[in-house]
Amino acid sequence: MVREKIQIKKIDNTAARQVTFSKRRRGLFKKAAELSVLCDADVALIVFSSTGKLFEFCNSSMKKIIEKHSTHSKNLEKHDQPFLDLNLDSNNYASLKKQIAEASLQLRQMRGEALEKLTVEELQQLEKTLEAGLGRVIDRKGAQFMQQINSLQQKAAQLAEENVRLRRCVLEMPNMGRQVVADKDNVVNEDGQSSESVTNASHSGGPQECDDSSVTSLKLGLPYC
Repeated sequence: MVREKIQIKKIDNTAARQVTFSKRRRGLFKKAAELSVLCDADVALIVFSSTGKLFEFCNSSMKKIIEKHSTHSKNLEKHDQPFLDLNLDSNNYASLKKQIAEASLQLRQMRGEALEKLTVEELQQLEKTLEAGLGRVIDRKGAQFMQQINSLQQKAAQLAEENVRLRRCVLEMPNMGRQVVADKDNVVNEDGQSSESVTNASHSGGPQECDDSSVTSLKLGLPYC
């Protein structure tokens, strides 16, 4: 015999509804117990009847399971936070992209491009901006030129001082040479005689005496010494 399929809707008959509630509740609790045993799962069921009566099933501790559920819910909220941050990042990206586009357009307009959509007032404002910027550029360029001129003047003064010093050294070099020559002329030998006196002594010494004695010995017929 084929079992008639029950239409899922609210049962209007109070007695029939109460009987169905009791049967389905017992069956639900039975399935929960089987699930906890077969799969080693923590299962907790809380059911309130239409009259407000509480029915519950738990294979361990209802309090611990509820605390575990609360902790898990908080962790889920923390994990959902990065998605919120990503949404904020997307909004920031869109804002930054818009700012970059506006800055690029302004830069092109300052180069004299994309001026077709500007009004007369906007063109006048752009002209004032360019004039002010040009004035600052000219002032900065003048300051850079003055710094370079001052630096070159300092280098020129240093080179002039170095040139004067080198010229003095060149002028002092001949005097130093003459002093060295004079010192060489005044050098004496170890006996306290000059080189010239030693030379004269060598020319006027013993050989002349020997020659005189030889001449005398020849004249007197004496043997030669």
